[in-house]
Amino acid sequence: MKSLIFRTIAPVIVSVMVLFSIFVLLRGHNEPGGGFIGGLIAVAALSIYGIAFGVETVRRAIVFHPLSVAGAGLLLATLSGLLSMVFHVPFMTGLWVYPVVFGQEIPLSSVMTFDIGVYLVVVGAVTSIALSLEERGED
Repeated sequence: MKSLIFRTIAPVIVSVMVLFSIFVLLRGHNEPGGGFIGGLIAVAALSIYGIAFGVETVRRAIVFHPLSVAGAGLLLATLSGLLSMVFHVPFMTGLWVYPVVFGQEIPLSSVMTFDIGVYLVVVGAVTSIALSLEERGED
């Protein structure tokens, strides 16, 4: 897109959307939201960036191939589920640890790592599709 206004405001919009997608991801394992919705918000941000600056700029910005990101997310989500079997509880049972950092107890769970895996799968797979569609549109 050739609009100077759009190219000027796009980085701000993208930054806010990515920050919001991470908020939705981290909030999701305890409340509504999570990896899927957060991933879709991140893909929408990358799509806006691609419309403003082109597909090659987005490919350089994300560093890894989108399908590699999806594969890493699928591996993380699977390992999160298998972790419960190591502790002799049913597959995909949430496990919690409570480390103390600077005197503050922080709850961490396998549910959160599963959500992060889902986030990466959605970002990788849908970004790959979106970039392919945008490349076809540039022809």
